[in-house]
Amino acid sequence: MNSILKTKKIIKHFDGVKAVDGLSVEIEKGKITGLIGPNGSGKTTLMNLLTGMFPFDGGFVAVDGVSGIKKIRSYDIPAFGITRTFQDVRLFEQMTVLDNILVVLTERNIVSALFERHKKIHHEKAKEVLERVGLWEKKNELAINLSYGQRKLLEIARALAMNSEIYFFDEPFAGLFPEMVKLVSGIIKELRTHGKTVVLIEHDMGLIRELCDYVFVMESGKLLAEGEPEKVLKNKDVIEAYLGE
Repeated sequence: MNSILKTKKIIKHFDGVKAVDGLSVEIEKGKITGLIGPNGSGKTTLMNLLTGMFPFDGGFVAVDGVSGIKKIRSYDIPAFGITRTFQDVRLFEQMTVLDNILVVLTERNIVSALFERHKKIHHEKAKEVLERVGLWEKKNELAINLSYGQRKLLEIARALAMNSEIYFFDEPFAGLFPEMVKLVSGIIKELRTHGKTVVLIEHDMGLIRELCDYVFVMESGKLLAEGEPEKVLKNKDVIEAYLGE
């Protein structure tokens, strides 16, 4: 396997509960990897650990050949070629749709970005990603005034603007209309086509089957099963633990 990201026995405790319990996984470069499991299984906690939102309590990770990493800080993840979206969409509410994109295209420090002179190339890239998610016509609208689905699309556009190597998507389809689901599915497939790596948390098993090359199933902070989607979703332990059948 051509791995771009590995975890080795990583641990995260919350008030004595092991949300992630000695987990070791390998994410293959240029593939779409699904991360599934029942609520509370540790999926989002794992994503938060790998994107610098929480510190590890044990273990280490390797990212694109850099091994032995015991700490990832959120402001370091662009240097690791990582970007992400959140379940609870996080935008600059009082900024326009266009400015939400320009901020990530220019200086990473937000205050500096607001005063940086935006070059023609930045506007061209912003237009490209906003057109890709169908929001270019909303470019002058404040982010706070967008619908829920449009807000999710804007967050995805910001992730695309980062031009990262590893994309973490935390339930990107939740609450979207069917046409938006199709749009986001196409974006994720295009990332794979361009050699990018995607890690996807999703509860819709139809989408997992459609999009993912490989799947990890978590339960109680541990790895329950892994493999190709069709095989994993027929696993008796997975059916009992996750599908409730």
